[in-house]
Amino acid sequence: MRGLVHIVADYSPGDLAFAEMISALMKELPDHFHTWGTSVASFDTIALGFEVAQLGLQDESLRPKHTIIYGNCAPRKDRNEPRKNNEGEGILFARLNNGVPILVVNSGFSLSFVRNDISELWTVNVDRAGSQFRSRDIFPPLVGKVAREEFDFLGAILDPTSVIPEEPRGVVGYVDSFGNIKTTYRQGDQELSELQPGQQIGITIHGITRPAIVATESFNVQDGETAFGPGSSGRGIRYFEIFRRGESIHEAYRKPPVGSKISLEK
Repeated sequence: MRGLVHIVADYSPGDLAFAEMISALMKELPDHFHTWGTSVASFDTIALGFEVAQLGLQDESLRPKHTIIYGNCAPRKDRNEPRKNNEGEGILFARLNNGVPILVVNSGFSLSFVRNDISELWTVNVDRAGSQFRSRDIFPPLVGKVAREEFDFLGAILDPTSVIPEEPRGVVGYVDSFGNIKTTYRQGDQELSELQPGQQIGITIHGITRPAIVATESFNVQDGETAFGPGSSGRGIRYFEIFRRGESIHEAYRKPPVGSKISLEK
């Protein structure tokens, strides 16, 4: 039975760093495992966390049974002082309620979007120092062990609610290749409950305000208009997207970075 390792990292497929990491990783994986890489911007733990959740919580009918999420975004911002021997943040092992295992660097919001979906969370016994390029030199054997269901690297069990920050609310969470902005507003949010389908609102990001129509789906606005409605991400409780038919709404807002605050005005 085939297995899949989703690699979510702040270096891109096609980049030399990614190629070196894949070589080291494939050496450790059983032959029936394949890999797929998805990139985020440098040090962007919000987008990484968003992707970890979307891929890890994917419906079982849409993924191989043996799916592993490997997330790596290590901005080394947990301490400001100089680093000894390239030490970075530690790595955590989590298992979701649906059984999907996750190995992820413990940085920023990397696990925030699955915080309430974790059945177990562990520290990992592995060197935190010794290489600037830990995802090539240190971490691949851990992914191989998860694929072989060998968990001798687990350390102490942790409480997710005390270790992982809550997901940020009301910000740019992810920007897709079409320029659609996936926000971290979710269905059921108190602020969204006051909006009615067809209502025109103003959406402000980075000091730029654009009109939008509150929609039940992205495409039920005319070509060229901007919709604000439930998108394709978020599993059962979907995240709202800002979507412009035929254009990139991200460019219309002058490409605000992930994490930018979003304000809604009636």
